[in-house]
Amino acid sequence: MYKYILKRLALMIPVIIGVSFVIFTIMSFMPGNPARLLLGEKATPEAIEQLNEELGLNDPIPIRYLHYMGDALHGDFGTSYTSKQPVVDEIVARFPTTLKLALLSVLFATVIGLPLGILSAVKQYSWIDNLTTVLGLGFISVPPFWLGLMLIILFSAQLGWLPSYGSDSFACFILPAITSSASTFATLLRMTRSTMLEVIRQDYVTTAYAKGASKRRIIFRHCLPNALIPLITVVGVNFGGMLAGSVITESVFGMSGIGSLLINSIRSQNVPTVMACTLLLAILFGLVNLAVDIIYAYVDP
Repeated sequence: MYKYILKRLALMIPVIIGVSFVIFTIMSFMPGNPARLLLGEKATPEAIEQLNEELGLNDPIPIRYLHYMGDALHGDFGTSYTSKQPVVDEIVARFPTTLKLALLSVLFATVIGLPLGILSAVKQYSWIDNLTTVLGLGFISVPPFWLGLMLIILFSAQLGWLPSYGSDSFACFILPAITSSASTFATLLRMTRSTMLEVIRQDYVTTAYAKGASKRRIIFRHCLPNALIPLITVVGVNFGGMLAGSVITESVFGMSGIGSLLINSIRSQNVPTVMACTLLLAILFGLVNLAVDIIYAYVDP
């Protein structure tokens, strides 16, 4: 197992290098000039040229990339063009918000989607199955920004139960987590149903019934463990995506997370911040995939 983990960690290195080079190149070819964006439209050409020289923007793209990666290997991810603060400080300040939102969203999706999927499979073609099917199709079709706005209107503006803005307390995360988990919940529900139906029809399940095992024991001891592999994949992939920042959710609810930081940095061509966020997210996504593979081994030895 240790050799496998080390091998997977080693394979992440070329992936991270490739991702960072692609993002760096795309940012370099974006229209506009970061120096002009920073100095404003009234800046003189001399001031723009001086700032370009200070930021190293006059060097060829490969040279700039090598300089950046060399500094990054030493822990220096640069200074934000807009805030003039170290990029690491900005990410450290915002990442806990994104992590809390991702964890709570996955928890909501799993706690609700998994039992409903199992119930839908056990009660196939019943009114419960039809209801969960409609719920799944509905939540996977609803745009996150619309769902977020509807939740704000109902639970914040009308009922006044939950806050609609910020990330200062646990209550602030409830509505964003519901919004962010909607598509994951729907996917997990449908995947659980289809996987459980496939497992329920296996011969060993029929044998378990013939031996007199209770239905509860058959579902949770025989069927569910064998259906977990694809479900773990769904949860892992969606969790990795949520760590990249639920841009729409963070924007609707005014949360200062990685997603909003990344979008604002792309708009202002803030290359150091975009690169640092990309590297962090590539590493986190690789670690999440590694954790999913390790969980596979324990679920299905």
